[in-house]
Amino acid sequence: MHKQIKTIAVFVSFLMLATLTTTMFGARGPKNLRAGAVYVLTNQPENAVAVFRHTQEGMLSPAGEFATGGAGDPVAQPPDPPVDPLASQGALIMSDNNRFVIAVNAGSNEISVLKINKNDLELVGVVSSGGTRPISLTLHDGLLYVLNEGGTPNITGFTFDEGDGSLTPLEGSTQPLIGGAAADPAQVNFNVDGTLLVVTEKAGNRIDTYTVDENGLAGAPMANPSSGMTPFGFAFNDAGTLVISEAFALMPNQAAASSYRVSDDGILSVISGSVHNGQTASCWVVITKSGKLAFVSNTASGTISSYSINEDGMLALLNATAANTGPTSAPRDMARSINGRTLFVQLDGGQTVASFRIGRNGTLTLIDSAGGLPFGAQGIAAK
Repeated sequence: MHKQIKTIAVFVSFLMLATLTTTMFGARGPKNLRAGAVYVLTNQPENAVAVFRHTQEGMLSPAGEFATGGAGDPVAQPPDPPVDPLASQGALIMSDNNRFVIAVNAGSNEISVLKINKNDLELVGVVSSGGTRPISLTLHDGLLYVLNEGGTPNITGFTFDEGDGSLTPLEGSTQPLIGGAAADPAQVNFNVDGTLLVVTEKAGNRIDTYTVDENGLAGAPMANPSSGMTPFGFAFNDAGTLVISEAFALMPNQAAASSYRVSDDGILSVISGSVHNGQTASCWVVITKSGKLAFVSNTASGTISSYSINEDGMLALLNATAANTGPTSAPRDMARSINGRTLFVQLDGGQTVASFRIGRNGTLTLIDSAGGLPFGAQGIAAK
C-alpha cells in the first residue's frame, strides 16, 4: 500500500512539473516564427529586422535580429523631430502570403526582402529603391511601390514574386510628388483593389493620388487638399474608406483624423473632416479587422486615440486616450495581429514594443512590453 501511494505521488509530481514546464516555456510564444511574430526595423547604419515571438494572448519574447544587407538612417531630417527619424508609416511590411518581410534601407537607398523561416529570417535580396531615402512601402497582388522622400521625391514600382520573394524594377513606373523637394511625404499605400496609390505630403497639406493601369504603371499625380494640417499616416478599411491622421504641425491639443471617399479616378471627397481628439501630433493609423475601429498614435502626447467608423465612413471619437503610454513614450508605428485581437506599438524612440488587447468599444489594455531595440528603430509588421 505504501509503495502504491509513493508511485501515485511521483506520478502527480511529474504531471505538475510537466504542466509548470509547459506554462513557463509556452509563455515565450510559438517556436515557429510563421505562427506568430512581430517584426521591427532597427533602422541603423547596419540595418536589421528584429523579431519578437508573441503568443495568442500577446505576450512577447525576443527572437533575434537579422541583417537586411543595407543601411538604415536613424538621424531625422528637418523639420521632423529627432525622435522620429523616418517620419513615415510603412517602412516595414509583410507580403500578402505572410512568407516575407520587406524593408526600406533609408541610408543606402535600397529595399530588402527577407524570407520568414521557422526560426529565423533569410535575406532573399537587396535592390535599389529607384530614388533617395526610401521611407514607405506598399504591396498589392504582386505589385510593390516605394516612396522615396529624399532629393526629388518619387514613387517607384516593382513586381514582387510571391514564390521566391524576388523584386524586379518596373520600367516606366516612377512618378514625382506634386510638392517636389518640399513635399515632406509620409506614406504610400494602395487602395483596397490596387487600382489607386495614395501619398500624404506633410509640408503641402496635400494628398496625392495616382491611378494604376493594368500593367501596374502609376499615372501622373493628382492633387487633393487635406481636410486638416499635416496629413501623415493612413489606412483603408475593406469598405474602401480612407482614414488619415493629421498632426496639425505639432500644435498642442489640435491633432485630428479625417475620412475620405475615393473615386476610381483618384478624386477624394471628405466624409468626416478633422475630427479632433485633444491630443498632440496624431501620426500613425491602424484600422481593426472589422473595419469599424481606427487607432491613432499621438506621438507628442504619449497616447493612442480610438475612433469608430460607421458604414458610411463617418468618424466619431470614441476615446481620446484609449491608451496612455506615458508623457515621454512617443508612440509611433503600430501594427495589429492577423487575428485582429492585439495591437503592437513602438514606444520610447522605437526602443520598446508594447502589446495591447483591442476591446470592441475601442479600449486598449496593456498586455506586455519588450525592449532592447536601438534608438531610431522604426517600421513594424505583425502576424
